This record gives sequence, structure tokens and C-alpha cells, in this order.
Amino acid sequence: MNTSMTTNYRRVALSVNVNKVALLRNSRHLGIPSVRRAAEMCLLAGANGITIHPRPDERHIRASDVPELHALMQAWPEREFNIEGNPFHNLMDHVRAVRPHQVTFVPDSEGQFTSDHGWLFPQDAERLKPLVEECRALGVRVSLFMDPVAEQMAAARAVGADRVELYTEPYAAAFGTPEQAAQLQRYAQAAVAASQAGLGLNAGHDLNRDNLPAFVAAVKGLLEVSIGHAFMADALEMGYAATVQAYLDLLVDG
Repeated sequence: MNTSMTTNYRRVALSVNVNKVALLRNSRHLGIPSVRRAAEMCLLAGANGITIHPRPDERHIRASDVPELHALMQAWPEREFNIEGNPFHNLMDHVRAVRPHQVTFVPDSEGQFTSDHGWLFPQDAERLKPLVEECRALGVRVSLFMDPVAEQMAAARAVGADRVELYTEPYAAAFGTPEQAAQLQRYAQAAVAASQAGLGLNAGHDLNRDNLPAFVAAVKGLLEVSIGHAFMADALEMGYAATVQAYLDLLVDG
């Protein structure tokens, strides 16, 4: 009698944000560390994609990094190149030039320290819709950076988005506190609403090796996480390859 059991599981994709490598490089005029080499090492280690967020002030990713990373990604056709940013600033120039696999629209201001909120509907619908349509006409998948508000998911789909990226800082801030369960419920409900609306589900912001397992377990249907700051902090101690593997090991949705 065969008593073996087949375990069905799905691995959530890991997209490594290399902005912080660029930030360190930009602190001197030596061209090191190399953003391209960092991305390549993460891909060699098994990362499913590379994310960049080129801001208008070029405080980390520079305009010249975009075509260089695009050229690198041609050797990895099965991996994803994701460019995120505000489509009303400089983002669309990059999208039109390189046509990445995915673009993530983020509603941050030009001088904003880091992303801290999602799009709002119906307020942002009219101005987003034509840019979403343009990206899709270019063959680029569109993800909208959104707060975990279930009622907003159908509206995101209505403007033509393919996916949403849930902004996870509120969950990260609540991790390990009495508020953790309530925050996870918000994200789980938003995930259900996104699925019902026909949206794919991404997530990102302040996710790390400590808080990631509980999030993946609670938020069903998660397709991809984008991790930068915590990933690079770990890589300083562990190296790129070990850090990629450590995160991949946590990204199993059973």
C-alpha cells in the first residue's frame, strides 16, 4: 500500500528591489557597488524578478540604470522586470522606452522619502485610466499600489489594472503587537476582494524575514512580493545568494 502523500504548494514570486544598491553607489563617484551586478547576482540565485523605482531626483536609481537593467533582463526572459513610480512624474518615459514586464503605479510626491499610501477611487480614476490603457497597449502589465481597503479593489479593476500591490507598512508596523491579527484580516479581506474583481495580487513595503511568513499564510492568492530595504540589510550580512534563498524559503503558500 502506497501511503505517500503529494503536497500541493505554490511559491510566491520574489522581486528584489535594488534601489538601495543605487543609493550606496551614488554616495561616491566610483560606480560601485554595481546595480547591474547586484541584480544579476540575485537572478543567478533564483530571484523571480528585479524591481526599480526611478524617482525624478535620481537619489538612487538613475535614468541610465533603466536601459542597462533592461538589457540585463533580456538574458532572463522568464524573469520579471518591474518598474514602479508615479506615472505623472518621470515613470512613463521609462515605460515607453523599455516596455518592462510590469509597471507599478505609485502615488508618491517628487520629494517623498518613501511610498506611504495607495491610490484612491473615485478621486484618481479619471487621470489614471488613459495611462493604464497606454501601458496595456504597449504590452505592459499594470499594477496599482493600493491600501488594503476591500471596497477599493473593484474600482482599481475598473480603470483597467491587471494587479494591485497592497501597501504593507501598516501590517509591518503592527507585527508582534496586539494589532497584528486585525491588520492581517484587513489584508486578507482585500485579497478576497481583489480576486473577486479579477485582479492579481502583489504586496510590498517593509516586509522582512520575520513578518513575511504570517503574511503569506493569511493573505491567499498572493502572486508576488517586492522587497528592497530589508533584503539589502540582510544581504550585507548574508550575501545576495543566501538572502535570495532565505526569502524564497519563506514564500511558499501551502
